[in-house]
Amino acid sequence: MDSEDVGSIDMRVDAITSYSERVDSLIRSETASFYGDSPLYTFASLVDSAIRSSFASYEADYEPHSSTTTNVHSQELSLPDPHNNNPYYQIVTQQPHFHHQSEGLNSTDGSKEENGLNGLSRKVSSLSMLLTPQTDDEILQSSKLKRFTFKELETATRSFRPSSMVGQGSFGTVFKGWIDKKTLAPTKTGRGMAIAVKWRDPYCFFGYNEWLTEIKYLGQLCHPNLVKLIGYSLKDDRQILVYELMTKGSLDNHLFRRASGCETLSWTIRMKVALDVAKGLAFLHSDEVDAIHRDFHTSHILLNSNYNAKLSGFGLARNGPKGDENHVSTRVMGTSGFVAPEYLATGHLTKKTDVYGFGVVLLELMSGKRVMDINRAKGEHNLVEWAIPLLIARKRISKVMDARIKGQYSDREEVKIAHLTIQCLSVEPKLRPTMDEVVRSLEHLQDTKDA
Repeated sequence: MDSEDVGSIDMRVDAITSYSERVDSLIRSETASFYGDSPLYTFASLVDSAIRSSFASYEADYEPHSSTTTNVHSQELSLPDPHNNNPYYQIVTQQPHFHHQSEGLNSTDGSKEENGLNGLSRKVSSLSMLLTPQTDDEILQSSKLKRFTFKELETATRSFRPSSMVGQGSFGTVFKGWIDKKTLAPTKTGRGMAIAVKWRDPYCFFGYNEWLTEIKYLGQLCHPNLVKLIGYSLKDDRQILVYELMTKGSLDNHLFRRASGCETLSWTIRMKVALDVAKGLAFLHSDEVDAIHRDFHTSHILLNSNYNAKLSGFGLARNGPKGDENHVSTRVMGTSGFVAPEYLATGHLTKKTDVYGFGVVLLELMSGKRVMDINRAKGEHNLVEWAIPLLIARKRISKVMDARIKGQYSDREEVKIAHLTIQCLSVEPKLRPTMDEVVRSLEHLQDTKDA
């Protein structure tokens, strides 16, 4: 990129920032009497579209990180999405469309796991290796994971027959299998522990580096709100991951009814899911772990039989910035609609990038609508841009709420969750709450409801 391009970008950044500040000032003054005169309540995300259109042509100039992204040309990064035709997303991975037939990635024993303060697990493994460069062999030789032979997984899944398939997406195919809970040896169908066997399609967007990154993080991290990785299998181009089976499938399926048998989630369950995944992200962002998920969305939120939610999809995860650095510079990666505007514009990745994605998920939980859908009425294609103005005023929040759950929440709950969503979607990263703060807000909302 030459100096003229850089100068042009700087001028547009200054112009957009100035306009955003004026918008924020105006809206804050209009809403101060209701929300309080706090700098957290910023609404410059109303001009996200200006940022996106200004910088779409420059996205391909960012260089990939050496270990967690695939070195391909930007035009190769676009995957088909029937809900989105916005060209700005071409460098961003499209949301995988899982077609769960009955079950997806769960704890099968129904046991309860205890969360510690601020959503951190008391079962935390040694995390020092996450901060230390590792070779492929060092990652794969993690003592916590079993290396399955291909034959073992063939036996566990009944030769990967179609009747064992429980999900399919842009990464490949997920099969249901059975193993002994103690020995992890394959067993007959219905005996032992149910597992999800994810076989990566060699032609999919997610390559070997992403497959390995999933092992790096989930092979070392232990938390009630992270999906459990049991093992893997690697032979030639057969790259397979073995997880606990999450019997209720993805949050995406339940919210948008793409799979048969997915009932409408109640308000109580939606808020429980929000708190669960907030704890999972808070754990990732903690000083002990210091990681950024980078691809947080509803298809990566999985539910077990009790609707306990767990995070999955760690293929794009990164360690946080080191030392005096305040961001990680990387190629823009993520899922359309969930990518924070500043990351899209600059390639600067921070933990607040995940917070923005969490805000989008909150908005989808509130509304029951996808973040991007060209089949909606004009002006409503982008859920964030449509909903933010409605969330500003108390009397208009109800227009955003999912009609299927009307009457299941109080006016106070509606206002509080709208308030939190607005904070998370602030265009200014420093004005978004931390995930620990989000956890406390959601816990307070739940506690006052139960009181």
